[in-house]
This record gives sequence, structure tokens and C-alpha cells, in this order.
Amino acid sequence: MDISHLLELANDSGGTLYIMLVLLLIALTVIIERTRYLSFMESGGAKLIALLKKPGNQADDFVTTKKISELPHARLFDVVHNEPANVDRDTFDAHLEEAIMHEVPGLDRSLWILDTVITLAPLLGLFGTIVGMFNAFHVLGDMQNGASQITGGIAEALIATASGLMIAIIGLIFFNALHTRVRVVLHQLETIKIMLVNRHARLNGSTNGHVTPSSAQSGNASVELIRTPARA
Repeated sequence: MDISHLLELANDSGGTLYIMLVLLLIALTVIIERTRYLSFMESGGAKLIALLKKPGNQADDFVTTKKISELPHARLFDVVHNEPANVDRDTFDAHLEEAIMHEVPGLDRSLWILDTVITLAPLLGLFGTIVGMFNAFHVLGDMQNGASQITGGIAEALIATASGLMIAIIGLIFFNALHTRVRVVLHQLETIKIMLVNRHARLNGSTNGHVTPSSAQSGNASVELIRTPARA
């Protein structure tokens, strides 16, 4: 099957094979871009969770790196830096949840394009097959070679349907895989949120240098002892 024959098949399908080629290129572009991005997000979130489990404040230093600072996980640490040390648990939790909600739309960006390709490709393939069958039945007037030409034309017309189904199958496999990665990243964000809420007093005290209420009271008591003269 040479190039000229493929072009003839594409023309006989009403041009739908050309459109499906474009759809395939679009689907592959979305698949490659989202796979790379979500894989990086997933690995970065796993490293942050592992660092938060260790004693010390190593995760905060890891977030300051250039690549990690671009991840949605880093927005949660921005909330930590902007919160006062004496913030209550419910308010802190609500602020972290708000930060997560702002990052959610970017997680499944462009996946709607892949979903559209999965739905549209089989329909275009069916349309191309119907157009090809119309062309195949035009040879009915030739009684001598009509049967062989009709069967050959129908077989060639079915290539459009097969192409549409192939694109839909490839797209569906990667669409489900990418959605799984999105759910994993969302679970990482929720996990980091809970870990930060449970550690917010220690993390705020070490990163922002805030003075806790207990330390502030002890400091004021020391000042009063210095200012008050000793009684005989």
C-alpha cells in the first residue's frame, strides 16, 4: 500500500481520514504534555510528603527550589508562610483548602480535548465509511466488474471506521491513566494539607520566626522582673 493509494482512500472517505490524522496528532500532543507534567507533579509531591514525615523542616527548603516552587503543592507552603503563629486550626485548614481549590483547574487542563477526540474519532470514522460506501455503489452499472469493485470499495471504506476506533482506543487508555494521575496528585495535596495542619505551630514558628503566645508571656514576665526593684 503506497502513498498514492492512501491518498486515494482519504479522498474517497470524504476527507475524514485527513481530519482523523489531525485528531491523532492533537491527542498525542495532549498525552505527551500531560503525562510529563503530571509525572513531575506526582514525583515532587511524593518527595514533599516523605520530607514532611522526617523530623526537622527539610520540606520547606525543598519547596524553595525553582522547579518544585512551580508545583501546586508549593502553594500550600505559601499559605503556611502567610499565616500567623496563633491561627486556629479551622481557619488554617480553610485557607489550605482554598489554595487547593485554586490549583485544581490546572490539574486536568487539556484533558477535555482528549475526551472530545475519543468521542469524535469513531463518529468521523463511521461518516467516512458511509461516504466510501456511496462511492463503492456507484459501480453498480458495470455488470461485469461490479461485484468485485463493490466488495473492494466497502473493504476500503471500512478503513475509516477502523482508524477512528484505533484513535479512540489509544485516547481512552491514556485518558483513564491521566485521570488516575490527577487523583493521585489531589490525594497528595490533601495529605500535605492535613500534615501541615497538624504541624502548623511548629512550621510557622521555624519558618517565619513568630513568637508563640507561651514564649511571649514568659518574655514579658522576664521584663517585669527586671523592671521591678527588689524589695528588702
